[in-house]
Amino acid sequence: MPDNRSMSRFVAPRWWPYWLGLGVMRLIAFLPYRAHLALGSALGWLGFRLMSKRREVAARNLALCFPERDPQDIAALTRAHFRSLGIALCEMTLAWWGNDRRIARIMDVQGIENAQEALQQGKGIILVSAHFTTLEIAGRMLVQHFEADCMYRPNRNPFLDEVMRRGRERSARRTIPKDDARGMLRSLRGNGIVWYAPDQSYWHKHGALVKFFGIPAWTNTGTSRMARLSGAPVLPYFSVRLPGVQGYRSVIGEPIHDFPTDDPVADSERLNRLFESQIRLAPEQYLWIHRRFKRLPDDRADIYAGL
Repeated sequence: MPDNRSMSRFVAPRWWPYWLGLGVMRLIAFLPYRAHLALGSALGWLGFRLMSKRREVAARNLALCFPERDPQDIAALTRAHFRSLGIALCEMTLAWWGNDRRIARIMDVQGIENAQEALQQGKGIILVSAHFTTLEIAGRMLVQHFEADCMYRPNRNPFLDEVMRRGRERSARRTIPKDDARGMLRSLRGNGIVWYAPDQSYWHKHGALVKFFGIPAWTNTGTSRMARLSGAPVLPYFSVRLPGVQGYRSVIGEPIHDFPTDDPVADSERLNRLFESQIRLAPEQYLWIHRRFKRLPDDRADIYAGL
């Protein structure tokens, strides 16, 4: 039986451009951190000009979530977001192939004691986060201190899926597909740490319309359900890219008080408020190119019409 996790299955010519791209990424990993920021900014500038649909999605999301800002501010924030996206691509190479000593020089992880104390309950931990552009480097920072599993969305492209899975397993003990609730429960019942980001559009089972920046959005209520089934405490985990070449600050917060309740929707509303507070600290670092407000009920206008 062939090994479906082996890279040797990607030898056909159709995969050669992907191998070339992977080789370039490996080379970028060797660059100094200052060069990562410069190259990432340039890539973001290029993406802003070439990715017109993504640019419009980001601008529309930002205008909806920050109605107090004028159009000039939204345009500037959109440009800053694409710069953050470009830097994130370079950070990905560092997270996947950088050595531990190099990573340690540019990171500051706070709240380690919160996770250590929570683990003493023996029920595992759910580290809840959101899709910030620092997601990949945040995972690598976490693994410096704890073994953790991460939930992820499998990629439709098998080459990219395998590369991303292997890369993320430099930052996680194991990757768990986002719909594998049993895998998540197994990890928690073994007193493991599961890193979970439930903030993207989710209209399937256990999805509910929950306000995000005041706008109803399909939201995954699974955090509440997993916490209730496992008894695991839920701790926030957020990372921010600091100005200049200062690196990153990651914070593991204290367990969320009185979570979960008997109302998964109300629990998800609390999480969304938590995400909103963190997003406001560095709005350009959140993933705005995602269509967060898609597939709303029929009586609502299509927010992304024409894109």
